[in-house]
Formats: sequence, structure tokens, C-alpha cells
Amino acid sequence: MMMWRYAAGAGAVVATVVAGILMVGRDQPKAAMLPLQPAAARGDAADLPDAAPEATAETREQRRFGRYDKDENGGITREEYLTQRRKAFARLDTDGDGRLSFDEWAVRATTKFAAADRDRSGAMTPTEFATTAVKRKPAPRCPPARSPTAEEEG
Repeated sequence: MMMWRYAAGAGAVVATVVAGILMVGRDQPKAAMLPLQPAAARGDAADLPDAAPEATAETREQRRFGRYDKDENGGITREEYLTQRRKAFARLDTDGDGRLSFDEWAVRATTKFAAADRDRSGAMTPTEFATTAVKRKPAPRCPPARSPTAEEEG
């Protein structure tokens, strides 16, 4: 009864060896598939850097400066500096009165509350409140280990 396992194992070993011999013995092209480049165009390995260059803090700061310096005169005026803040304020000031009420400032929270309060009672039940939880991606889990059956153990 257990003899078939040994025969199957020996057959697998023989098949693997034969496949290996066929793969190694196969006539493989010796030349590169791409045309060769002149030595000057290739460059020597010594000329290549060890690692990719990283952006320096100065480079990031220069880009940040460029985003604010709209007229590109090398200086950021108060008006240029506050432009970004004005755009954010205007998005929140929904009634356009130049003032932010608490509801305008907390628009995301009030919208989330209104969506969760399905029965429009003005209060959330525990079930309604549960819908406001931040949706997190589940952590990847490994499948549980499977123990071999009696047949597999032999």
C-alpha cells in the first residue's frame, strides 16, 4: 500500500533530472539580444553612482517657495502668502458673508452626522453611530494552518 508513494517519488525525481538535463543541454543563444553599444555610450560602471540621488531640503524648499511666489519676482508678498489661506477659507464660507460660523467650519462633521441620523430624530442610535467609524483597511491575515488528515499522514 505504501509502495506506490515510493514509486511516485522516484518517478518525480527522475522527471526532474530529465527536465534539468534537457534545459541545460538546449542550445542557448550566446550573443546578447540587444545590439552592442560603443564603449563611450555605455559608460563604465565606475562612472555610475552607487545610489539614486535624493532631493535635498533646499530643493524641496525651492519648490515650496515657487508655489507661493506667483509673480516669480524672487519674493513672496503678504498677498501671495495669504492666497492659499483665502482659497481654503472661501471653500468653507458657504454663505459668502466673510465669516465662518461653527457649522461652516465643521461642515464635514455635520454632514457625517446628518448622513448617519437615518431616522432624522436629531440623535444617533448605537447602530447609526457605528456607521460613523473610520473605515480601516483590514490587516492582511495568513490563512490558518491546516493539519494533515489521517489519510495524508499515511
